[in-house]
Amino acid sequence: MARKWWVLLAVCVAIFMLLLDITIVNVALPAIQRSLDASFSDLQWVIDAYALALATCVLTAGALADQFGRKKLFISGVVAFTVASAACGAANDPLFLIISRGIQGIGGAIMFATSLALISQEFHGRERGTAFGLYGATIGAAVAIGPLAGGILTSALSWRWIFFVNIPIGVGAVIFSLGQLRESSDPEHSRLDPIGLVTFTTGLFCLVLALIEGNRHGWSSGLIVGLFAAAAVSLALFLVSQAKQETSMVDLGLFRKPAFVGAQITAFAISSSMFAMFLYLTLYLQNVLRLTPFQTGLRFLPLSVVSFFAAPLAGRLSARVPVRTLLFFGLALNAVSMWLMSGLSTSSTWTALLAGFIVGGIGIGFTNAPLASTAVSTVRVERAGMASGINNTFRQVGIATGIAALGAIFQSRVGNAAGGGTHAHLTEAAKSAFISGLNEILIVGAIVAACGAVLALVLVRRQDFVPSGPQAAEGA
Repeated sequence: MARKWWVLLAVCVAIFMLLLDITIVNVALPAIQRSLDASFSDLQWVIDAYALALATCVLTAGALADQFGRKKLFISGVVAFTVASAACGAANDPLFLIISRGIQGIGGAIMFATSLALISQEFHGRERGTAFGLYGATIGAAVAIGPLAGGILTSALSWRWIFFVNIPIGVGAVIFSLGQLRESSDPEHSRLDPIGLVTFTTGLFCLVLALIEGNRHGWSSGLIVGLFAAAAVSLALFLVSQAKQETSMVDLGLFRKPAFVGAQITAFAISSSMFAMFLYLTLYLQNVLRLTPFQTGLRFLPLSVVSFFAAPLAGRLSARVPVRTLLFFGLALNAVSMWLMSGLSTSSTWTALLAGFIVGGIGIGFTNAPLASTAVSTVRVERAGMASGINNTFRQVGIATGIAALGAIFQSRVGNAAGGGTHAHLTEAAKSAFISGLNEILIVGAIVAACGAVLALVLVRRQDFVPSGPQAAEGA
């Protein structure tokens, strides 16, 4: 087998591991809550600490990779992720777990920032479409298989093993990468930007904290208003710094291409709707329907299987079908999926989610593969690191803000009746409130995905793709 396919395998293994830790945790959250006596806000932060670290560090990691070498940074990211996984598994209180998850996210950001760049430097033309199809299948499989893997490990062993399992995988990935990856860099175009990093991190942290704590402190309280104001000021300063500095974190000129903007909107839309929804669907299956973690993971299996097979099909179709059509189709199916699941009642069983899971699996598969390709095919090869970093930032910002915003809506409906939806045994009144809140955020998620579908169809244009991209050559 040619070395480039070994490179693809190495990258996909690492990406599978880091993405698995986004969804594998969801099934274990009730067990974590009981073991560590965590609050609903703590559970949100267990996921959001990881997503925020990914979102805020991925661009800086991309710049460091361009300057010092993508192979070096990729391997260092795998090492950081593996060590942090061990710390997560050993956590004895929520704060330690949240901090360890943040460090995990930093390692994941480094792997994410270099992944698409490593693939794009090895594959061109039609083969790039195939490679991105397999990459998309990896994303779909990791995101969807996570609940099943988490259920098996949590039920058979302990929630701690959802983290410990990363240790042998990480060690193997390091050894494999040392032997197969080819070093590459682009120091002339690397952009180290500490001002951008600080302002962006501060802005996103304040925004997510305000969304998570808004119901508890009151949306008009001084703390929450102050956090929103700090977020707005910090993010505004970030944009100003990017426009004024010669060595900025983000090349704002990339956003002049509508197709590039469409790719970021697509990434944000699917992450803030469908992927963020997995947390609340998991809580419904375990706390309302009283399924075990393993039983919950099995219920997600239809979504897993369908998305796994849909992603490579979408990758192959990207050489024949306009990529904006694939993105529109994928996001539209995600919207339909959440709409189908939104009719839950107190008498519903898990089969009420089945149609939505199947449709959503197709939608995830048909979104991820063309999205990965679009993210780097609208820029020159030497800008692939920044382009992939920006796209992965929008993915993780979508997850972090989606979980926080949907959680704010959910908690406002549930109130104290369900204790935030984390208790293992809920009263009938609490179940009714929980289901009402879940139905409401499912509709909100469907609207977000539908808006993203329309914008992807409008913005992603053939003329914005560079000649080395498969879409440009094949008529995207």
